[in-house]
Amino acid sequence: MSEKFTTEVPVRFRDLDPLDHVNNAVHATYIETARTEYLEAVLDIPQDEVSFVIANLELTYKRPITIDDEPVVALEVTELGESSCTMAYEIRTGDEVATTAETTMVQIDPETGRPAPIPDAIREQVREFEELGVPA
Repeated sequence: MSEKFTTEVPVRFRDLDPLDHVNNAVHATYIETARTEYLEAVLDIPQDEVSFVIANLELTYKRPITIDDEPVVALEVTELGESSCTMAYEIRTGDEVATTAETTMVQIDPETGRPAPIPDAIREQVREFEELGVPA
């Protein structure tokens, strides 16, 4: 996975389950935090001005995260379609991968709520950051 974009996410006491592990649902919050920071950093657009919805979310748990861990989320865009974008994530604790994830986001027209083409400006900023080639 690319090291171009990473962000630290703090483990909060409220994230823990009765076994003192970060609850499985909180892993989705950690990648959401990273995704939001990515969109703001790469696109220089506040999250509330980006019209993406999550169409698919997959998480694979490799090891527990505890209060003593200092998780870092790495992410990259792996596919940039006409109206959708796929992101891959790793939540790491030290040198170990605790969770892998993937989301598919779909650009929507805010008025109709239907899929819409990703604006060229956004597409170019992502391609430039990720060093993605032009699709064939």
